[in-house]
Amino acid sequence: MTADPKKNQHHEDYILKDNKKTKLGATFIIIVLILLVIAVAVSGFYMEWW
Repeated sequence: MTADPKKNQHHEDYILKDNKKTKLGATFIIIVLILLVIAVAVSGFYMEWW
């Protein structure tokens, strides 16, 4: 078993493949998390908690 993940890209059991679907999913998750942080900050200012 090799430690180089690029050699294992063709295996089906490799979860984070370096392809378009993985990059799109990661980008979507990061954008949603940023929006959630912004929403919490805005609601905190709106409710005068800070």
